[in-house]
Amino acid sequence: MKQVSTLFLKVAVILIGIPILALCIFLVPEIANFAAELYPDMSYIKYLVFIDFYAAAIPFYYALYQAFKLLSYIDKNKAFSEWSVRALKSIKYCAIAISSLFVVGLPLFYLVAEKDDAPGIILIGLVLIFASMVIAVFAAVLQRLLQEAIDIKSENDLII
Repeated sequence: MKQVSTLFLKVAVILIGIPILALCIFLVPEIANFAAELYPDMSYIKYLVFIDFYAAAIPFYYALYQAFKLLSYIDKNKAFSEWSVRALKSIKYCAIAISSLFVVGLPLFYLVAEKDDAPGIILIGLVLIFASMVIAVFAAVLQRLLQEAIDIKSENDLII
């Protein structure tokens, strides 16, 4: 049963990555061109959009890789190991990096929303920031709990 659930989660991790890849290939260039059309006097805004979104995709895919590794550790009955703690730590730092990149890019969301008169665009930027911070906090809590469980386990191994 455990193999089936981790296999399902591994497939879910892969399926999470596919739409983001599609967004990076098809939607980000459209957003960049749209921003460049809104502000023709600021031709560099197109490149700022590219940098912001593609830079956020790098830690996103690294976090997915770490989640995949964590599921592999669970399959190998190494869930309570330092490797799992390191994977959660990496996921936490990736989520913080994504949130930071979107905080830096929030003025881009504001510029597009102001010119296009669509305040929902700012809300999308805030949701991206908030969601990645929630993931960072969740990974930090799991990391701490797992580290405490490993410490208790090693204490018990020394007693017996």
